[in-house]
Amino acid sequence: MKIVFENPYNHQIDIVLVKSLYDCKKIIMEKPINQFNQIAHIFSFEIPLSCSELNEIKCAFNSRNINLESIHTQSRKTAISANALKINTHYEVDINKSLSTNLLSKTSNNDFSHKGTIRSGDKISSNGNLFIVGDVNPGAQISAKKNIYVWGKLCGIAIAGKDGSNNSTISSLYLNPLQLRINNSVAIGPKEKPNNSYPEIALLEDGEIVIKPLLIVRQ
Repeated sequence: MKIVFENPYNHQIDIVLVKSLYDCKKIIMEKPINQFNQIAHIFSFEIPLSCSELNEIKCAFNSRNINLESIHTQSRKTAISANALKINTHYEVDINKSLSTNLLSKTSNNDFSHKGTIRSGDKISSNGNLFIVGDVNPGAQISAKKNIYVWGKLCGIAIAGKDGSNNSTISSLYLNPLQLRINNSVAIGPKEKPNNSYPEIALLEDGEIVIKPLLIVRQ
């Protein structure tokens, strides 16, 4: 299950992956009570939700001043429950339709992938690897406990190795970040745009972030 939190005032987006109803309520209750109304969207393709379970989630959102605006699901049970609670429901027969909404899809248990541009003010994080198919604009921030892969331009802030790993890397087709962080090491991006036309990878060597050409070896 994925929860997408939106702030309509600064267009900030936070995306969280949860594995159970308990985790879902815990994540919501850990949110500070916002003086401005936040918006949330639920993508529940793996976990069917009953009316009572969905009502618990809705009440948790309400207690944090967050409006549950929509639910995307392939489960008929979840769709019926959402309609009964008068929640805007998107019943997806084909899960690939949800990818075209420009929001996150799950690639494995803890990995995230995102298709589309991440704009200034947006934040996306992953509990595993993070895959971006699109550009990361200046002012945007992406982070992952493991590795980051950007199939596009990386011009914002990228943070890898949040689990404390020195082996994490940040790869991009066009690496021109405002800032890179791997574990506890930080590097500021170059003032001039790169002139190369090949993908690059940032990694730690002797405690410092270095950038090298990304070589793809075919087996």
